[in-house]
Amino acid sequence: MAHPELTLRFGVVGTTMDGMVALLTDDQVTEALGRRPQWQLDGSALVRTVELDSFPMAIQAVNRVAEIAENDNHHPDIDIRWRTLVFRLSTHSAGGITALDVMLAGEIDGVLELLGQPSE
Repeated sequence: MAHPELTLRFGVVGTTMDGMVALLTDDQVTEALGRRPQWQLDGSALVRTVELDSFPMAIQAVNRVAEIAENDNHHPDIDIRWRTLVFRLSTHSAGGITALDVMLAGEIDGVLELLGQPSE
């Protein structure tokens, strides 16, 4: 089933016949990465690595992303190594990258921008 809050904010999220979120095509992933220059494709996931100014600031970013992810019911994999964070986005139930991942990437970029990390 399409995620209702994301549908309201971003328009219709593509779904499959059984109501699951649809995988993006290679062209759609390439287009999305063009709008998100800090993100890279790694296998079937979008990945962004960022180094923040301090460990507490890194944890602040993780906490804020956790709140957004919980609200959206779409959760990233996050690796924390002192001040360095690695965000990995993939819709596990769909087996790859969906519109949910692209939208969450944008929300993560917004959090990082507020903490002084540019998204370009």
